[in-house]
Amino acid sequence: MNNEKAVFAGGCFWCMVKPFDRYDGVHSVVSGYTGGFTVNPTYNEVCSEKTGHYEAVEITFNPDVISYQELLNIFWKQIDPTDGGGQFYDRGHSYQTAIFYQNDRQKKLAEKSKEELTRSGQFNKPIVTEILPAKPFYPAEEYHQNYYQKNPAHYERYQKGSGRADFIKQNWEV
Repeated sequence: MNNEKAVFAGGCFWCMVKPFDRYDGVHSVVSGYTGGFTVNPTYNEVCSEKTGHYEAVEITFNPDVISYQELLNIFWKQIDPTDGGGQFYDRGHSYQTAIFYQNDRQKKLAEKSKEELTRSGQFNKPIVTEILPAKPFYPAEEYHQNYYQKNPAHYERYQKGSGRADFIKQNWEV
């Protein structure tokens, strides 16, 4: 099997697992940290905004079943790509959006998808999601993994209370 990895930062990583987890060809979705300079950071360190890391998910997928382009399409529909200060309730660098490409092909596909979203006119503000080279990915603590399954009631309240659920409904499910 020829698996690949995709890494996306879309704000709170709790909210970024479930959307990918349900697709055939996705083998795992791991919550973690990337993009910064601290080795093996903890959640508290990342929240301090002193590590340079983003909360992100690392997706292991079979490109023969689900393409990187399909993953990009799923990613865009989970975020507000015009918000440079974080995502919804969560503010700060660690909650900003980014696509971390693994190779030149992923970089080109990510850039093309961002250009297409910009040209679509769906948003009247600039698309600020960055496209960055992959850096080491550090899995988050176990209690963060598959949070939506371990704590479904809290996850649903958070998804709604943060404003993410309404934003997705209003902007992506039209």
